[in-house]
Amino acid sequence: MRNHQLARRSFVGGALAGAAAAGSAQQAPGTLTAGDLIERIKSQVGVPWRDKTVDRIVAGNAAAAVRGVACTMMATLDVLRRAAAAGSNLIVTHEPTFYSHQDAVDQLAEDATYRFKQEFIRANDMVCFHFHDHWHARRPDGIAAGMAKELGWESNMDPQNPRQFTFPPTPLARFAADIRNRLKIRWIRVLGDPKLTIRRAAASWGYASQFPGIPLFARPDIDALIVGETREWELVEYAQD
Repeated sequence: MRNHQLARRSFVGGALAGAAAAGSAQQAPGTLTAGDLIERIKSQVGVPWRDKTVDRIVAGNAAAAVRGVACTMMATLDVLRRAAAAGSNLIVTHEPTFYSHQDAVDQLAEDATYRFKQEFIRANDMVCFHFHDHWHARRPDGIAAGMAKELGWESNMDPQNPRQFTFPPTPLARFAADIRNRLKIRWIRVLGDPKLTIRRAAASWGYASQFPGIPLFARPDIDALIVGETREWELVEYAQD
């Protein structure tokens, strides 16, 4: 989670004048609302905003005054608690808040965990904004560019394909350990011979489906496929075979 405290003058200078917050209510002069910031995201993301998209407010009120912004891959309850403790109430999350890609909650109405999370959001005057489709629609893809920067792989990136990389010959064990250390994560799962030499790698930073995952993995010029997650009985089983 990355937390950002905001001053209206520094953040919204140059924003589109008169941008209206969805579902806005009357607000104090100078108040910066969640709707204001989301409208600025829409105007600055660099791709046309789609009518059919999961990118929307999934919890909270667009008219809520923003105290700070937290950006995260996934708005877990732990992340929400940390954001609240840091004084942030607008949560920009790449993945869903409520356990499905569409953030569909009809069948969760009586679920105790869902209700607790909703109540925490309400009690802390939070707004959760799902920001997925349009960030991926950027060129280069926003997630791919961000991961390459975080890993220090920008100079290794194929200029024609930001998901493919070339490296000096590196044993798989060292290659995986470097990823883990750079991302500051506790563990990483590796399938393959630890001594395998890695020269070229391809990445699917989020979910990797069976196709195009298998054809990509099968390419003789690709030594490693890096994925965020996949089904055990699809790419994992294929890699083991």
